[in-house]
Amino acid sequence: MTFSRLSISVIGAVMLSVTAASAEAVVVNTAIAESEVLAAQEAWCGALVGISQTNEKEGPEAAKAMAEQVIDAAYGYQMGAVLFKPTLTVAPQTFRPTRAGALAYFVGGDPEFPNDTGFALKGWTACSIANNAIFITGDSATTMGNVSITGKDGAITTVDKTWQFVKDDEGALRIVLHHSSLPYQP
Repeated sequence: MTFSRLSISVIGAVMLSVTAASAEAVVVNTAIAESEVLAAQEAWCGALVGISQTNEKEGPEAAKAMAEQVIDAAYGYQMGAVLFKPTLTVAPQTFRPTRAGALAYFVGGDPEFPNDTGFALKGWTACSIANNAIFITGDSATTMGNVSITGKDGAITTVDKTWQFVKDDEGALRIVLHHSSLPYQP
């Protein structure tokens, strides 16, 4: 293939034009970094302990207010349904795709969810994460592993946990899938 001087000039002009336009273009990159995922998981653990401590020091209403803030900051309910399966739920309310269902699980007190006693109000003092794997692809990150939480009596409860995170329009990481279960006991 051969190019005439005119076509080379046109190609050069187009490339200059594209380069100039690129310099002015807004670039949207919703890729997720591993450090963001780890920070989001640590924030979740800190929030769980914080809600428990707030309940101990200031009572259930203050803990509920904190839980509402945590849910609004960490989960993607403002984006749509969240695929949330808490550890200690039973049919017909096993799954919690709504904010109200998540709040009831964390702090109880909702007559629509009469079996919820407030998982986050159990007096947790520490929380740690041991990821088995993290799968990041573009604007989505999925993790699977264990979360260990320590009660005020020092007893440690370990659950199997899967989270999926996406970035919202402001670039904040949001939990859109949260599955938790007790490990199988043969």
